[in-house]
Amino acid sequence: MKFDYTEEQQLVADSVRRFVAQDYAFETRKRIVASKEGWSSAVWAKLAEIGLLGLPFPSEYGGFGGRAVDLMSVMEAFGEALLVEPYLATVGLAGRLVATAGTEAQRRELIPAIAEGRLVLAFADLGEAQSDGSKLNGRKRVVMHAPVAGKLVVSARSGASAGLFLVDARASGVSMTPHATLDSMRAADVDFRDVPAVRLGEGDAAAAIAEAMDYATALQCAEAVGAMKSANDATLDYLKTRKQFGVPIGFFQALQHRMVDMVIDCEQARSMASLACARVDAAGDPGERARIVSAAKIKIADAARRISQESVQLHGGMGMSDELKVSHTFRRLTVIARELGDVDYHLERFARC
Repeated sequence: MKFDYTEEQQLVADSVRRFVAQDYAFETRKRIVASKEGWSSAVWAKLAEIGLLGLPFPSEYGGFGGRAVDLMSVMEAFGEALLVEPYLATVGLAGRLVATAGTEAQRRELIPAIAEGRLVLAFADLGEAQSDGSKLNGRKRVVMHAPVAGKLVVSARSGASAGLFLVDARASGVSMTPHATLDSMRAADVDFRDVPAVRLGEGDAAAAIAEAMDYATALQCAEAVGAMKSANDATLDYLKTRKQFGVPIGFFQALQHRMVDMVIDCEQARSMASLACARVDAAGDPGERARIVSAAKIKIADAARRISQESVQLHGGMGMSDELKVSHTFRRLTVIARELGDVDYHLERFARC
């Protein structure tokens, strides 16, 4: 199977990489992470300006009709830059649920706001919540980017079925306990007490949630590939410049073999991410989609662990210092390996499908 980018996809990739190089250098990211908000509204506005927030949404709602494979280059670039803005949460997960499960009126109201950068969303799924149709009660844990979201998409039991509900993040009855994650993202545990909630779409939402989770997982696999490439590039550069016994340490064959293994891992991960993105774009058996996405996540998590650990070890003790980007890449890859289902979860699902 050919996994090369098309001309249009390459143009998108080039524009994203220019943006990252000019506006999201590592020092810029460090300042954003250290800020009170933990993200940059100016960067978010720029993402909207160059069309990335509307890329995967249908054109009738202000988007560009892009597929998951069209987002691969975007996610790889974000992975290399270690973007902390809520792109996956808003566009790849909660926004996906609006696009696939929302009513026509909800899509027309919310998707243009997402595409224009006026609305940040977060998906609250981990934990328990119940709805009587108009009020929401319960608690959700580790809701990524909830502190900066304008609205939350919340999964909750409604009678005997699974439902999705839209909640104003600042509504009465919503309380958050914000915290920073290992990889410098912002999240929160969110409590709901008699919170006014609007049903997103109609009927049982279980299938829509499963599809959106697979879609987001495929995109995150592409992000991981970008982070792995960044770790590999930094490590190779270090091996070429760090000297011992009067020669670069990359001269030693044992280290060359380790570097080759890292490159192979990254290329295999890229192939699996490509396969996962292609599969979520194709209509068909949900079980086969789940099986392929889980296979990709298993491979990506395994490669992320090896590459992140090797990159730090080959840098020596300084590999874990905050001053080096590779230490931050290590943390992000460590989180990706566990986010949206860890290896044990996806192995079990792969065997079940």
